[in-house]
Amino acid sequence: MAGHSKFNNIKHRKGAQDKKRAAQFSKLSREITVAAKSGMPDPDFNPRLRLAVNSAKAVSMPKDNIQRAIEKASANEGDDYSEIRYEGFGPGGVSLIIETLTDNNNRTFTNVRTIMSRNGGNLGESGSVSHGFDRVGYIQYPVSAGDEETVLEAAMEAGAEDISSDEDGHEIWTAMEDLHEVSGALEKALGEAASVKLAWRPTVQVEVDQEQAETLLNLIDLLEDDDDVQTVWGNYDVSDEIMEKLNAG
Repeated sequence: MAGHSKFNNIKHRKGAQDKKRAAQFSKLSREITVAAKSGMPDPDFNPRLRLAVNSAKAVSMPKDNIQRAIEKASANEGDDYSEIRYEGFGPGGVSLIIETLTDNNNRTFTNVRTIMSRNGGNLGESGSVSHGFDRVGYIQYPVSAGDEETVLEAAMEAGAEDISSDEDGHEIWTAMEDLHEVSGALEKALGEAASVKLAWRPTVQVEVDQEQAETLLNLIDLLEDDDDVQTVWGNYDVSDEIMEKLNAG
């Protein structure tokens, strides 16, 4: 799923990173604007805006860009975006949840449907896969935040529900309504997180073989390249062995 440490290991073609970075900034600006419009334009009094700003800082988005997005919302400028969630299936029967922010519903639906149908996936009805996921808070820290014991202790103290650590970093899960409070407590103990967001966590994972994994990861890449798609979540499990083969390819 997005944010999964194994997923972070996928190597992208050289030269694509700058393009991806620009697209990422654009999506984060969109989320900041929507968050600021949904409540007070002050991160201290708007939990969703604080999460959006923290996510932007985690990928080194310039402060000017962040401030500009908030000011645009404060002045009631810019496009009005709708939050639309699509659900569907990928190769191997994998369930996918696709979160979008769009100013043109028809365009987004057509794009998502086309990408899915041409790359081994198909859209389902609303609610067709989300019943297999829990809506939770997700916090990610790099390895440099501390060893497993240190992070576990801090997470438990902060009120987190679950934690997993490996050589790529630490993933911390919270109840949806506790995310803002837990992330704030962890920031005091461990510093700023690499990622803080609401997530869809699968209750059961589907193991995929190499061929399915290759098609699936390509499908997710194409979906995430679309301007309107914010995040793609899935219940897939790709083994380390298969991931290594794909990275070497």
